Amino acid sequence: MKIIVTGGAGFIGSAVIRHVIRNTDNSVVNLDKLTYAGNLESLSEVVGSERYAFEKVDICDHAEVARVFREHQPDAIMHLAAESHVDRSIDGPAAFIQANIVGTYILLEAARQYWLGLDDLRKAAFRFHHISTDEVYGDLEAPEELFTETTPYAPSSPYSASKASSDHLVRAWRRTYGLPTLVTNCSNNYGPYHFPEKLIPLIILNALEGKPLPVYGSGSQVRDWLYVEDHARALYRVLTEGKVGETYNIGGHNEKQNIEVVRTLCELLDELCPDSPHRPHALLITHVQDRPGHDLRYAIDASKIQRELGWEPEETFESGIRKTVEWYLRNLEWCRRVQDGSYQRERLGSPI
Repeated sequence: MKIIVTGGAGFIGSAVIRHVIRNTDNSVVNLDKLTYAGNLESLSEVVGSERYAFEKVDICDHAEVARVFREHQPDAIMHLAAESHVDRSIDGPAAFIQANIVGTYILLEAARQYWLGLDDLRKAAFRFHHISTDEVYGDLEAPEELFTETTPYAPSSPYSASKASSDHLVRAWRRTYGLPTLVTNCSNNYGPYHFPEKLIPLIILNALEGKPLPVYGSGSQVRDWLYVEDHARALYRVLTEGKVGETYNIGGHNEKQNIEVVRTLCELLDELCPDSPHRPHALLITHVQDRPGHDLRYAIDASKIQRELGWEPEETFESGIRKTVEWYLRNLEWCRRVQDGSYQRERLGSPI
């Protein structure tokens, strides 16, 4: 099978590509615009594989997207390309509307035209897998509540609203045109190669430098944390075994308040960096003004994917967060290149 992965140079996309190349015989075409969050250094282990190809393409460029379909003749699409940082969506929503809504529309249309031209066997086997977020559901009030696949949409930010829109488009293309689609909505991901503006890598790197560790408001916001490699396994399972037209929620079964996550990181850094002049790192925690419209609690009911497809996370929060901190400590040069922008000046791989 040949799979196009959009946004394959991003955090989750690169994990998906590494999983496919490591653990299957399939081929991958990485279609990525290489915005600030796209980093081909996250794919250094696969660039030499004959089953990996890279196309520097914007999903909003219909002609180029159509060319990639025509030249590579994929059997499936895993659509992860998206603007995804909530704070950035508040400061500048236009880029999120363009990439997440218009880009998804253009990709759907290119996929539909390509799919219509396939022979009956390949047409029946084709899949369009759209990867989304639990943020489309808004937030939860009661402590026993969980997001299910039928929870009504109530997005709170420009980012989550744009992702909700893209979800609706994908389902409409299934209903109206018969395009064989699948949708997944995941909880907060963490793990290796996460862009340093996100909470966990930001806290790790700030702590190592003795900088303030910013926590929005009281830090009581609750998130369900999912190790990115567990997520990659789940996505591949849905692509290959999921039922067309279905939605699957993917969660880590690890609800934690943001302040709990930050304190856990500080404790791990105290243990793993005994010579740090900034110990105890928890003294660096700084509470800052809360984000506008900040959702209080997300929590995923992932029983459907476990029941129907046999997937469940392998990592607990304790095991996954330790692996994550250890990875960052081993890969400070990767972090430095992201922070100083040199990763954008020296791209690995070349378009084909």
